[in-house]
Amino acid sequence: MKFSHRTLLAAAIFCAAPLLHAQATEGSITNGLRGLRALSADKRPTATQKLAEDIATLPAGSNKVKLAYSLANLSTEGDAGHETLQAVADTLSKSLAESPLAAKGDRPPAPYLELANLVRYENLTTTLADPLYAKAAQTLADDDAEVEKADFTLKDLHGKKWTLSELRGKIVMVNFWATWCGPCRLEMPELDTLYTHFEPQGLVVLSITDEEPFKVNSFISPTGYHPAVLIDPNGTVHKQFHIEGIPRTFVINRDGKLVAEAIDQRTMRQFLTMLSKTDLHN
Repeated sequence: MKFSHRTLLAAAIFCAAPLLHAQATEGSITNGLRGLRALSADKRPTATQKLAEDIATLPAGSNKVKLAYSLANLSTEGDAGHETLQAVADTLSKSLAESPLAAKGDRPPAPYLELANLVRYENLTTTLADPLYAKAAQTLADDDAEVEKADFTLKDLHGKKWTLSELRGKIVMVNFWATWCGPCRLEMPELDTLYTHFEPQGLVVLSITDEEPFKVNSFISPTGYHPAVLIDPNGTVHKQFHIEGIPRTFVINRDGKLVAEAIDQRTMRQFLTMLSKTDLHN
């Protein structure tokens, strides 16, 4: 492993003064990020918050932004809790305030969009005053406005056509997923349970993938998954919904209004919170 001068200096100070706590390094943080998914659900929030605190202590720079961005991406898989996610958002916000990124093209850089995602969809706060963050927040609002107007017709694995606008009067969960996506696979049993429980009240779950039908069918058939699995062969619907990462879930009420959105894997509790924005009842 290659160490920076700063890391070696920190190591020397630690050896000279053993009563001091060891300073987190980029290497130790990277290893922590790599191992985060392997942790059990009960241990992951604590580890996530510790990584956020460690990243916050790093010197300002592009590497700090990258590490904070990577943690933000991982932190939304499952239910880390509001306090943990706020710590992640604070660290990403701090890293961007210290080392602002330059714009490339019309869309704001990914770390600004990730922070805007956390604030908009995880109900967090930020003090970052940056034009690119403001643009990212507006971009998400514009994307959601387009999603609410979107319509599509896709075929399921049995050849049946599903048209979103024809489901008006139903409550629709539009879920984007893929067979290769670990977090997608983890939330599928929850989606299946929700569908079978709320289907009598008018819930429809549309699971959309852009993969080849044979591959999808080979994966789905042994699972007994009940919701409709739709094939988006050219990724057209993915583009309509501005899908840049999966899983992604949208809840559309009986009037066709977008009322809730998830940017990553959700637990049953989180899905129920999303559906509470509709008139479904247990």
